[in-house]
Amino acid sequence: MGPERVDAARNRTLLLEAARRLITEHGAARVSTDDIAAAAGVGKGTLFRRFGSRAELMLVLLDEDEQASQQAFLFGPPPLGPGTPPLPRLLAFGAHRIRFGHRHHELLTAAADGAAGRDNPPDSVVRAHIRILLAEAGSTGDLQAQTDALAALLDATYIEARRCAGHDVDAQIAGWQSVAEKLCGR
Repeated sequence: MGPERVDAARNRTLLLEAARRLITEHGAARVSTDDIAAAAGVGKGTLFRRFGSRAELMLVLLDEDEQASQQAFLFGPPPLGPGTPPLPRLLAFGAHRIRFGHRHHELLTAAADGAAGRDNPPDSVVRAHIRILLAEAGSTGDLQAQTDALAALLDATYIEARRCAGHDVDAQIAGWQSVAEKLCGR
């Protein structure tokens, strides 16, 4: 495939800027593809040709923040990045991802709509990171089950349900850290 056409690149930028603006103003749940296309000054067909679905558009919007998050926990400074012992790093990672889930709940939920059964590369990176840190922290037993348990606590829908039940970010982080510490024998 050749380089992107100038008009296609412009339309992509217009659509992403319009989507970000509308989501900031109204929330992802209240913004339709019709709204985004109209605000960008393009037809709805252009949006679907460019992104395929509303869920795919939401994934593209999340991508930049997700990449920054991954850079922070894979290569950034301690305690989140390398150079920290495994358990404190795992605890910092959980706090980081819970905050990410709170900040991006609506986009994460909208991106997941219609994307069920699809590979989710960011989720795969999160799970791999949890598993590696559990192993390095000396966790014993079924590492996959332990990874699944900790990853479930980072799910955006779960985070939002806990928030709605009155558990603020700090309480959710404390809960996640308690489970992680128990899995690592602390």
